Amino acid sequence: MDTNDVKKRFDYVVNSLSSPTSYGQVCHEHYDNEPLPSIDVLKEIVEKVRQLIFPGFYGFIPLNTNTLKYYTGLLVDQVYESLVDQVLAGLCFSCNQKRSMSLLSERQKKSKDITIRFIESIPYLREMLSKDVEAAFLNDPAASHRGEVVFSYPSIKAICNYRIANKLYQLGVPMIPRIISELAHSETGIDIHPLANIGESFSIDHGTGVVVGSTCIIGDRVQLFQGVTLGAKSFPLDENGNPIKGVPRHPIVEDDVVIYSNATILGRITVGHHATIGGNVWVTEDVMPYGRVIQGRSRIEKFNDGGGI
Repeated sequence: MDTNDVKKRFDYVVNSLSSPTSYGQVCHEHYDNEPLPSIDVLKEIVEKVRQLIFPGFYGFIPLNTNTLKYYTGLLVDQVYESLVDQVLAGLCFSCNQKRSMSLLSERQKKSKDITIRFIESIPYLREMLSKDVEAAFLNDPAASHRGEVVFSYPSIKAICNYRIANKLYQLGVPMIPRIISELAHSETGIDIHPLANIGESFSIDHGTGVVVGSTCIIGDRVQLFQGVTLGAKSFPLDENGNPIKGVPRHPIVEDDVVIYSNATILGRITVGHHATIGGNVWVTEDVMPYGRVIQGRSRIEKFNDGGGI
């Protein structure tokens, strides 16, 4: 094959890939002075926030009273500088308005305000994640101490990413929260949508294959095992056949519920407080408080002995 023939074939590929009709919705039109979301930068931000939340476990913050404040301040500054650009990137990426310098300036100001408010929330995130660690430790007889949970449990990493992403979502940041939650999904195999509403002392044992949908509401002290799906039964469509976004379609799980491995719970149903869902079951109807669903039985029972399965 001669050089001219190769050039012609490559020219055809280049022209095809450059044609607007070929890329349609899979190409983002970028504007000057607007940053783009960066997976690598967001990984670094999450790692630094983990360091702030769990000093002595992630990173190299020395737990020395003479230097702790300095290193903490340094990390806070680094998170601010990196995150403010990523928040701006999310705001710009999701903007459908005609671009202008005044709009960009407005979004720059908004991104700084959001980032400051996020940093102010980090002490709250530490409080919530400390309760999640405690729940994981108390719910797992194999855990020898809390440090083991923080260091090695994938569920803590996934829940940490979720709580970071959820806070950013609450502050009005588009795009970026989903990237952060999917980073945890890739790292741990646990898929928690940042829009889900999860209470305190949340624990996931083992974790691989857990899915928590975007409109889930989960109460306090809920425990999930591997392979649990809190999903949707169907997706309502509009008159054009397109999915209607934002409709509540995932389960409500009340306080003190335990859901065992590979249980699938679908639709906008309620699992009542203190209920227990056994492994490998399919649940599409409400479960009463203190009820239990066991594989191979069609009825929902109440506990008679107050115990588990």
